[in-house]
Parts: sequence; C-alpha cells; structure tokens
Amino acid sequence: MSTRAIDLWVNVSMGSMVDTDFMVRVKEDYFKGGEDFFKNLTSDETLEAMDRAGVEKCLLTLDPERADERTLAFCQDHPGRFFLALQPNLKRGMRAIWAMEAIAREHPVVLARVTPFGIDVPPNDAIYFPFYAKCIELDLAAGINTGIPGPPMPGECQHPMLLDRVCLHFPELKLIMQHGADPWWDVAIRLMIKYQNLYLMTSAYAPKYLPESLIHYMNTRGKHKIMFASDHPVLSMERCISEAKELELRPGVLERYLYDNAEAVLFQPRKPRY
Repeated sequence: MSTRAIDLWVNVSMGSMVDTDFMVRVKEDYFKGGEDFFKNLTSDETLEAMDRAGVEKCLLTLDPERADERTLAFCQDHPGRFFLALQPNLKRGMRAIWAMEAIAREHPVVLARVTPFGIDVPPNDAIYFPFYAKCIELDLAAGINTGIPGPPMPGECQHPMLLDRVCLHFPELKLIMQHGADPWWDVAIRLMIKYQNLYLMTSAYAPKYLPESLIHYMNTRGKHKIMFASDHPVLSMERCISEAKELELRPGVLERYLYDNAEAVLFQPRKPRY
C-alpha cells in the first residue's frame, strides 16, 4: 500500500530569492545547490513532483500584502491540492494583520507563519501579539521557525524556549515550530510535552538526520505532535519521503508523521471567532 503525505512547506517562487544575500549563502554554502536552485516552478512541475512522492496536498507561502496572482492561481486551478500559508511582515503592524485576514476569508488558507530570523525579533515580543490573537480569531494555526538557521542570520531569536510564555498566555493558539529545532531538540520536546497545542514540523531538515531523541518522542508521547514538510525543491519531496520511510518508527507512526497529524491540526473545517 502506497504512503500518502501532506507537505507543509513547498517553494514555487524561488526565482524571487535570487538576489537575497542569505539565500545565496544557503545555496552556495549549505546545500551546494545547482543552477536550478533559484527556479520558479510551474503548477504542472509541482504536481508531477507531488504525484511521484505521494504528496496529496501541500502548502505554498504567500505574503498577504503582496498576494501575487501566480501563487493564488495554483490554488484556484487545482483545488484540494494546493493550500496557503500566509507570511505577514509583522513590522508593518496591523496593515499586515488585516491583509492576512482578508486573504484568509477568500482563499484556502490553513496556516500563518513567521520566520523570526528574517525580522530579528523573538516570538515572545509584543510585535507578535496581534498576529497570535488574529490566528486564534481566524482559527488558523501559527508557524514559527525554531532552531539556529542555516544561513548567516540571527539565531538567538529562534530558541524554542522563547515560545514558553507564548503558549502559556495563548492556550487557544495552535502553534507549530518550523524547520525543526536544532540544536535545541530536547527543549522543543519538553515544551511539546508541557503544552497541548504545541507541535513541530521537520521542514528543511532531511529525515535521515533527525535526532534519536525526536524519533523516540515520535514513537511514544509525541505520536500526534510531529508533522512532515520538505522545503521542496531545496530538499525534494521525493528524497524526504524516501528517507522518512527508512526511519525506525513503530506501526502507524509513519502515517501520522506524513499525513494524519497535519490533517488533524490544519485541515479540519475552520471555526472563525467573528
């Protein structure tokens, strides 16, 4: 029986990052990427990669204030396959939050995400509070990058412990740590044990390099907590799912990791509070 998956981080517009210094360093120093690293993918190319890997649906990132028609067309032309993760620029204040709300009302949005290293502001700072409140109102999960980033960008702002008070003060918030939590995996695991609504996705992290402590957690208390994501095409869906299938997981855990956990947290009918 083939394994189905949901990929929570797919990039179809890498061409827009070709002049971004930190992404150039990611390509050259971290992934040793080829000439096609900064390629914009078509929907047909992306669907072909999804079908080869067994990915049923995936998330595309969108700036709500710059809602480009190209990305929106993926969702409009292929309903049920492509969904949106909105990434507001929190330094633009309520304009970004209102734009996020407007897109979420009209399009298949299932997640809102922030990359702390990009703004060099920790996720327990007041600048995030309207974002968290709006996610609760819209019944959207919030994704926050954790762990030291690969590119030469600030890393202290992505320590998982910075989410402790966020979870404490926003217990209604479904919060997902993104891009793993290296080297603070054990802190992330302890926080997930502590907080019911805290999860982790392994985006931008090849499954064969996941630490034993996380595999143990997935096999025991964390069966419902860890979600798959690739960062395709930086790390291809096919490679990541192939490596995931080789992990020493107990019966049923692989299916939860690749599909069931994301389906349960992100793809149930939203119940907005407005």
